[in-house]
Amino acid sequence: MPTRKLGIPVIVLLTAASLVVGACGADTSGNDGGPEEPETEGITLYSGRIPAAIGGAVDIYEAAADRDVQVRFADTADLAATIVEEGKNSPADVFFAQEPGAIGAVAAEGLLEKLPDDILKRVPAAYRDPNGYFVGVTGRARIIAYSEDVPRSELPDSPFELTDPKWKGRVGWGPATASLQQFVTALRIQYGDDRTREWLEGMVENDAVDYPNNVAIRDAIANGEIDLGLINHYYVAQAIAAEGPDYPVKVHFPPEGLGSLVLTTSVGVLASSDRKDEAIDFVRSLLAKPSQEFFTSSSKEYPLARDVEPDPSLTIPLEDIPTPPPGDLFDVTQLQETIEMMEEAGAL
Repeated sequence: MPTRKLGIPVIVLLTAASLVVGACGADTSGNDGGPEEPETEGITLYSGRIPAAIGGAVDIYEAAADRDVQVRFADTADLAATIVEEGKNSPADVFFAQEPGAIGAVAAEGLLEKLPDDILKRVPAAYRDPNGYFVGVTGRARIIAYSEDVPRSELPDSPFELTDPKWKGRVGWGPATASLQQFVTALRIQYGDDRTREWLEGMVENDAVDYPNNVAIRDAIANGEIDLGLINHYYVAQAIAAEGPDYPVKVHFPPEGLGSLVLTTSVGVLASSDRKDEAIDFVRSLLAKPSQEFFTSSSKEYPLARDVEPDPSLTIPLEDIPTPPPGDLFDVTQLQETIEMMEEAGAL
């Protein structure tokens, strides 16, 4: 199974026009067949998030700034590798990362601009780079999704309990997903390599079922293939929003073992950008209430900007969910070591 290591990426350039992410589209000027006004060129965004997950926020910025955002979409780790390879010649102005490890790697190379205090103070300290080079935008909690047929009284208090023989063959996980790899990194930082390796080996020996992504795990629970799954909270919230409150998969926030650890999407401005003011304004826009409400209503993630309410479906307040443990979850070397440990344990 392939792993998500930083390497030479293959990236397809997708503009806001071709993806209808930006404000460019059909003529709305009222001129029947007449020439459209030329678009005003703006920043270039490297996005590790898919168009549906960030498009509305790009629309909000474009409408306010009256500028067109050019967007490259690709895997976050591939984009980070591209930025490092491009160095000071990168055409990117802003990097939006799906996982914290990749943007940490870019910051470690000295390629990000320090953000203004007004941006940094918009987000609690637990969800931003302590050195000020990038800031969290949304939060995803790692949780245990479970079948409605499983009594709540039987749910584990910690992911460590999933190696118990009673869960043999009943648990789904996604070792190749970046979110699980970040979770394992957090376990290593909090509990050490020996205990984390023991857990990984225990999951493999307990016949944890391997799925390619979080959606597949959620759907496997709904279809009765498995009873529990390690996923991000919002996949269940999205399904409930689409199918109603009787959707047969529920969410459990384990109180121990980092079972509901919050992982962040993050954004930074490239130090090499010749549009820094615009890029910084774009970051401000992502943290402003309209964009934060877009994120929480569309994807059901937690908004990280202060004074923005989460979607009503998120019944557990963000402040009641564990924050990242002491250590550096943004250190890409930690992630690489995690991948190596998962390979040695037979999880990858």
